[in-house]
Amino acid sequence: MEAGKTVKTDNGCGPIGKLAPRPVELLVCFAVKEEARFFMDQMVYRADPRYRLVPQDSASKAAARPLYQVWMTGMGRRNAVEGIRQAIALVRPKRVITSGFAGGLNPKLKFGTIVYEEDFNAGFGPQLEQAGAVKAAFYCHRRVAITAKEKAALWRSTGADAVEMESSVIRNLCREQQIPSATIRVISDDASQDLPLDFNALMTPEDRIHYPKLIWAVLSRPGRIGKLLEFQRQTVAASRRLGAALAELLGAKRG
Repeated sequence: MEAGKTVKTDNGCGPIGKLAPRPVELLVCFAVKEEARFFMDQMVYRADPRYRLVPQDSASKAAARPLYQVWMTGMGRRNAVEGIRQAIALVRPKRVITSGFAGGLNPKLKFGTIVYEEDFNAGFGPQLEQAGAVKAAFYCHRRVAITAKEKAALWRSTGADAVEMESSVIRNLCREQQIPSATIRVISDDASQDLPLDFNALMTPEDRIHYPKLIWAVLSRPGRIGKLLEFQRQTVAASRRLGAALAELLGAKRG
């Protein structure tokens, strides 16, 4: 498929914007748009030459092309596998970042902490740690960890510091393709926090939120509304923190 073409997306999954010319230097993957919101605001639509690649043909009047491609995979392992396979086939990335929210398992990791894990040759670690990120071990779970009790059990059984649902399958496929990769995420709920709803019960078989069920779950127990709104504000703050960290990282890599 030619660069600049728009790829048909499925329920918001797929590339954000038009395809960059392949191979792209960097593919940045998120599960859902809420995770990527502030990264997109700061980077993707920002007219800053540090984040752009001028076409080699100086006489070309084409617009400057992005150095990276952003991709929405959808939630869960199955969607992540399908998403990363399509992305690799279409843009042939030189490196991959899988990003988004993570639940804290290690009690030392507080809300808003940027946590990462990378292949030895991915090359992000020094800049991340200089910016305050913490190296961590991730557990790729098949469900959302809802309660502090469940998180404590996962910490004991896995030894991981944080839990999420996509990164290991994305990075395993990258390793098969010999593409260096990194997981860079933000703690959106720490080890002591219970989530306001059992989001697992609100999922479709395709690992997407079933919004009629969500509405019913809220309306049937109005007392949850305050906690749900507070959690929404919390995830917005986490997305803002993640967006700033990724923008700083990519700025350092481009500068």
